[in-house]
Amino acid sequence: MSGPLTGVRVLELRGIGPLPFAGMLLSDLGADVIRIDRVPDPAGPAHDPAEDAPGRGRRSVALNLKDPDAAETVRRMCERSDALMEGFRPGVAERLGVGPQDCLARNERLVYGRMTGWGQDGPLARAAGHDINYIALAGVLHGIGRAGQPPVPPLNLIGDYGGGGLLLAFGLVCALLEARVSGRGQVVDAAMVDGAALFTTALHELIARGSWSEDRGANLLDGGAPWYDSYETADGRYIAIGALEPRFYAELTGLLGADLARESMSAQTLHDRLASLFRQRTQREWCDLLEGTDACFAPVLAPSEAPDHPHNAARRSYLEVDGIRQPAPAPRFSRTPGEVSRPAAHPGEHTRQVLMDLDFTAAEIDGLLDSGAAAQA
Repeated sequence: MSGPLTGVRVLELRGIGPLPFAGMLLSDLGADVIRIDRVPDPAGPAHDPAEDAPGRGRRSVALNLKDPDAAETVRRMCERSDALMEGFRPGVAERLGVGPQDCLARNERLVYGRMTGWGQDGPLARAAGHDINYIALAGVLHGIGRAGQPPVPPLNLIGDYGGGGLLLAFGLVCALLEARVSGRGQVVDAAMVDGAALFTTALHELIARGSWSEDRGANLLDGGAPWYDSYETADGRYIAIGALEPRFYAELTGLLGADLARESMSAQTLHDRLASLFRQRTQREWCDLLEGTDACFAPVLAPSEAPDHPHNAARRSYLEVDGIRQPAPAPRFSRTPGEVSRPAAHPGEHTRQVLMDLDFTAAEIDGLLDSGAAAQA
């Protein structure tokens, strides 16, 4: 293992969306993340684990958490771990016997991370939801979209992955640092609605200054400014312009060879002029003219194209894991670089190995496997 989190052991009670993303981030940076999977259904569909990019880097133990012996196994695993994270609805972990009180009783230094959409309390805590609901309530979704049109879902990046998985990973690491000083663990309540709200901090500053309109498409960063927008090119592709500062805008217009002074025309007229100009050349031609300048330019690439861009290729921003191309670990460390230690595992692939590492006897492991409380792939 490599990375700044080498020596840290984290138990991940398998979930969806933001929880495996948090596990991937911790694993990429060196933590020994042990994913506790459900016991596979032999009649269920078969999936190639290599295609599970967010599941990379972990060993897998398969447990039937509805079995009291499996719950006791998790509690024992906590004794030799630094953190545990789960993404159940509030109260489910407690009913299974693996809630914070159960686990911290076995290891007072344990950091217990909880990933939910609405948080552990509040009127909506037990309601179902998805990314779009959390970012809607946090005031994020309202501002994304064109003027006069409905809000546009920004994939599931803001709630699930940024406000959820990234927030949970950050919270766990902060609590682990504190536990090294205090000798005591604690519960980390990571809610996607809270994380999404954090992303609007700068907007609240602009609102307080009277510099932000809540009308979509009327502001500096939401498509209301012609110099901060995407434009179609002659080949039906798109480019992104972000020339916010006057000197960068001057660089852009100088390279375009056009008189497009901001003060001389309305925002709509300027947008139309720029749109007409950009439709005259292909995306590749605009790259040849503008890329690498201070015009604040980039081509709009599809996810499958991004790894092949010369800048991304030079920085090795993507890699292949078991034949599947995916983003490389980030951020980068000069002395303890992160790495992908292995592709995603089959559920239960490492059950026997992990339990032996955690001081379970061979007889105890055989008993769990024979009873169905655990499974070995």
